[in-house]
Amino acid sequence: MFKLICLLGFLAVANGQLLKAVAPADFDPNPSYSFSYDVQDPVTGDFKSQSESLNGEVIQGSYSLIEPDGSRRIVDYTADPVNGFNAAVHKEAAGAPVLATRTAPVLAARVAPLAVARAPAVIRRAIASPYARYSF
Repeated sequence: MFKLICLLGFLAVANGQLLKAVAPADFDPNPSYSFSYDVQDPVTGDFKSQSESLNGEVIQGSYSLIEPDGSRRIVDYTADPVNGFNAAVHKEAAGAPVLATRTAPVLAARVAPLAVARAPAVIRRAIASPYARYSF
Protein backbone atom coordinates (compact mmCIF):
# COMPACT_ATOMS: atom_id res chain seq x y z
CA MET A 1 0.00 0.00 0.00
CA PHE A 2 2.85 2.36 0.85
CA LYS A 3 4.43 1.74 -2.56
CA LEU A 4 1.15 2.56 -4.30
CA ILE A 5 0.79 5.83 -2.41
CA CYS A 6 4.38 6.81 -3.23
CA LEU A 7 3.87 5.92 -6.89
CA LEU A 8 0.70 8.03 -7.09
CA GLY A 9 2.50 10.91 -5.39
CA PHE A 10 5.37 10.79 -7.88
CA LEU A 11 2.91 10.66 -10.80
CA ALA A 12 1.06 13.68 -9.44
CA VAL A 13 4.30 15.66 -9.14
CA ALA A 14 5.45 14.58 -12.60
CA ASN A 15 2.16 15.61 -14.22
CA GLY A 16 1.92 18.89 -12.34
CA GLN A 17 2.54 22.03 -14.35
CA LEU A 18 3.68 25.43 -13.30
CA LEU A 19 1.00 28.08 -13.41
CA LYS A 20 1.48 30.60 -16.15
CA ALA A 21 1.81 34.20 -15.08
CA VAL A 22 -1.35 36.18 -15.74
CA ALA A 23 -0.84 39.40 -17.62
CA PRO A 24 -2.42 42.35 -15.83
CA ALA A 25 -5.48 43.84 -17.50
CA ASP A 26 -4.89 46.95 -19.53
CA PHE A 27 -5.54 50.05 -17.48
CA ASP A 28 -7.52 52.76 -19.19
CA PRO A 29 -6.48 56.12 -17.68
CA ASN A 30 -9.38 57.85 -19.45
CA PRO A 31 -12.41 55.53 -19.17
CA SER A 32 -15.57 56.39 -21.05
CA TYR A 33 -19.01 54.99 -21.76
CA SER A 34 -22.34 56.17 -23.03
CA PHE A 35 -25.84 54.68 -22.89
CA SER A 36 -29.45 55.67 -23.31
CA TYR A 37 -32.91 54.13 -23.34
CA ASP A 38 -36.47 55.20 -24.00
CA VAL A 39 -39.74 53.59 -22.83
CA GLN A 40 -43.08 54.38 -24.47
CA ASP A 41 -45.79 52.06 -23.08
CA PRO A 42 -49.36 53.32 -23.47
CA VAL A 43 -50.80 50.16 -21.89
CA THR A 44 -49.25 50.90 -18.50
CA GLY A 45 -48.85 54.65 -18.96
CA ASP A 46 -45.08 54.36 -18.54
CA PHE A 47 -43.19 57.02 -20.50
CA LYS A 48 -39.56 57.66 -19.53
CA SER A 49 -36.07 58.03 -20.96
CA GLN A 50 -32.50 58.28 -19.74
CA SER A 51 -29.09 58.99 -21.22
CA GLU A 52 -25.71 59.07 -19.50
CA SER A 53 -22.05 59.33 -20.45
CA LEU A 54 -18.74 59.09 -18.63
CA ASN A 55 -15.66 60.92 -19.85
CA GLY A 56 -12.67 60.51 -17.56
CA GLU A 57 -14.02 61.16 -14.07
CA VAL A 58 -17.03 63.26 -15.08
CA ILE A 59 -20.48 61.70 -15.47
CA GLN A 60 -23.14 63.71 -17.27
CA GLY A 61 -26.67 62.57 -17.89
CA SER A 62 -30.35 63.29 -17.86
CA TYR A 63 -33.60 61.46 -17.42
CA SER A 64 -37.21 62.38 -17.90
CA LEU A 65 -40.59 60.92 -17.09
CA ILE A 66 -44.23 61.77 -17.53
CA GLU A 67 -45.91 62.27 -14.18
CA PRO A 68 -49.52 61.24 -13.45
CA ASP A 69 -50.76 64.82 -13.92
CA GLY A 70 -49.35 64.82 -17.48
CA SER A 71 -46.37 67.10 -16.79
CA ARG A 72 -42.90 66.05 -17.84
CA ARG A 73 -40.14 66.08 -15.21
CA ILE A 74 -36.61 66.44 -16.58
CA VAL A 75 -33.51 65.96 -14.44
CA ASP A 76 -30.07 66.96 -15.75
CA TYR A 77 -27.19 65.80 -13.56
CA THR A 78 -23.41 65.91 -13.35
CA ALA A 79 -21.10 64.03 -11.01
CA ASP A 80 -17.36 64.46 -10.57
CA PRO A 81 -14.79 63.98 -7.78
CA VAL A 82 -14.52 67.73 -7.09
CA ASN A 83 -18.17 68.85 -6.90
CA GLY A 84 -19.92 65.55 -6.20
CA PHE A 85 -23.41 64.90 -7.55
CA ASN A 86 -25.42 67.90 -8.74
CA ALA A 87 -28.87 67.73 -10.29
CA ALA A 88 -31.10 70.35 -11.87
CA VAL A 89 -34.80 69.46 -11.95
CA HIS A 90 -37.36 71.26 -14.07
CA LYS A 91 -40.86 70.56 -15.33
CA GLU A 92 -42.52 71.14 -18.65
CA ALA A 93 -46.14 72.24 -18.86
CA ALA A 94 -48.75 69.64 -18.22
CA GLY A 95 -50.36 68.02 -21.19
CA ALA A 96 -53.27 65.67 -21.00
CA PRO A 97 -52.97 63.30 -18.04
CA VAL A 98 -51.58 59.92 -18.97
CA LEU A 99 -54.13 57.21 -18.45
CA ALA A 100 -53.29 53.57 -18.70
CA THR A 101 -55.53 51.78 -21.14
CA ARG A 102 -57.72 49.17 -19.53
CA THR A 103 -58.43 45.83 -21.05
CA ALA A 104 -61.59 43.82 -20.61
CA PRO A 105 -61.36 41.27 -17.80
CA VAL A 106 -60.92 37.68 -18.84
CA LEU A 107 -63.62 35.46 -17.42
CA ALA A 108 -62.74 31.83 -16.93
CA ALA A 109 -65.27 29.06 -16.44
CA ARG A 110 -65.29 27.62 -12.95
CA VAL A 111 -64.27 24.02 -12.72
CA ALA A 112 -65.48 21.78 -9.92
CA PRO A 113 -62.63 20.29 -7.89
CA LEU A 114 -62.03 16.58 -8.36
CA ALA A 115 -62.62 14.34 -5.37
CA VAL A 116 -59.60 12.14 -4.94
CA ALA A 117 -59.51 9.28 -2.46
CA ARG A 118 -56.04 7.98 -1.88
CA ALA A 119 -55.12 4.75 -0.17
CA PRO A 120 -53.51 5.13 3.25
CA ALA A 121 -49.75 5.01 3.30
CA VAL A 122 -48.27 1.75 4.54
CA ILE A 123 -44.93 2.09 6.25
CA ARG A 124 -42.82 -1.02 6.52
CA ARG A 125 -39.56 -0.94 8.33
CA ALA A 126 -37.00 -3.66 8.32
CA ILE A 127 -35.01 -3.62 11.53
CA ALA A 128 -31.65 -5.31 11.45
CA SER A 129 -30.41 -7.20 14.44
CA PRO A 130 -27.60 -5.38 16.24
CA TYR A 131 -25.78 -8.69 16.76
CA ALA A 132 -24.03 -10.47 13.96
CA ARG A 133 -24.53 -14.22 13.86
CA TYR A 134 -21.77 -16.42 12.67
CA SER A 135 -22.00 -20.14 12.12
CA PHE A 136 -18.81 -22.08 12.72
